[in-house]
Amino acid sequence: MDRDRFAGISCSVARAAGIVGDPWALLVLRDLFLGLTRYDELQRDLGVATNVLADRLNRLLTAGLVTREAYSDAPVRHEYRLTEAGHDLYGVVVALMAWGDRHLAPDGPPMVLVHDDCGEATAPTVVCDRCGRPLTDDAVTVRPGPGGRHAPGTAVIAERLAAQG
Repeated sequence: MDRDRFAGISCSVARAAGIVGDPWALLVLRDLFLGLTRYDELQRDLGVATNVLADRLNRLLTAGLVTREAYSDAPVRHEYRLTEAGHDLYGVVVALMAWGDRHLAPDGPPMVLVHDDCGEATAPTVVCDRCGRPLTDDAVTVRPGPGGRHAPGTAVIAERLAAQG
């Protein structure tokens, strides 16, 4: 699949999915959040083919989500670090983890998140940045934004949003 085609869709979900919307990219991000930074660590942990890992790391690098720095010259070896934009995906990754724990982990979660500030096990939630209440699909209304347009990938959505306005 040509993921670059999603960059032209006037939808932030489509654009983001074009970068991180495959399992290997998400698992690379998960490992980076867990502190694995070296290529050999990532490859060993994920058990992924080296060409696939190199492709996903290059995609994340090109998108500005990671940086690559050599830590050895002979032979040349690299480590990868999340950028600010990469760190901004933490909530997405742990939200997917929480969904998987709830719906796909019959023996219980493989990992438990513990909040460093209070020391308690926690689950990620998406809340309103104004009132703090949970954001759910039945408690949010979507309105047209300045970057929206009627185009392939958003044609029907744009029509419905325009009808609301």
